[in-house]
Amino acid sequence: MKTLFIATGNAHKIEEICDMLQETVRLLSQRDTSVRFEIEETGATFQENALIKSATWAGYFASDLCNMGVTHVLADDSGLEVDCLKGAPGVHSARFASMDNLRSGNSTDAENNAKLIRCLAEQPQTRWTARFRCILALTPVLPQESIATMAAATEFFDGICEGQIRIKAGGTDGFGYDPLFIPEGYEQTFAELGREVKNRISHRARALNQLSARLKD
Repeated sequence: MKTLFIATGNAHKIEEICDMLQETVRLLSQRDTSVRFEIEETGATFQENALIKSATWAGYFASDLCNMGVTHVLADDSGLEVDCLKGAPGVHSARFASMDNLRSGNSTDAENNAKLIRCLAEQPQTRWTARFRCILALTPVLPQESIATMAAATEFFDGICEGQIRIKAGGTDGFGYDPLFIPEGYEQTFAELGREVKNRISHRARALNQLSARLKD
């Protein structure tokens, strides 16, 4: 059985990935190691940022520094794209609010949600269409190979969930922009629909379904 290392410190993302893949592969995450990397996500796209994270960790596991049996590294980069904001916050979803005062690091969910509503305040709600987008990067760990070689062997899986933004947040069973996002075909936000429904229809669930099928092959 393959052993995947989930290259994220986001506990919510780890839970969602484990829910989807735990019967397919052996999963490890940053909870299983004391090593931490301050990875600067400088990519212009979700795919570029996911690859930066997965390749960095693959380089670590391919060296002689550790022996956790990791065969692949899985990294996620995802975010919200709002049509009338020309795709913003996009790759800046996690640090949307902190960009205003040049703070480093991510903003809190409450700060990001508040900024999103402010940005949409002058737009009619009929234009508040949006989507969540997820890109997964699966990078093989190749002992003694260069990071560039492993990056070149990376496979990508993508998922999109269309919907719209609601002016008032609703629900507590979610994170990020979940309390403001109503997926297409529903009348409740991700945070109101809950984890079970979200794990069937979300952008990350769709990308993970592709990945799961690939791993079973």
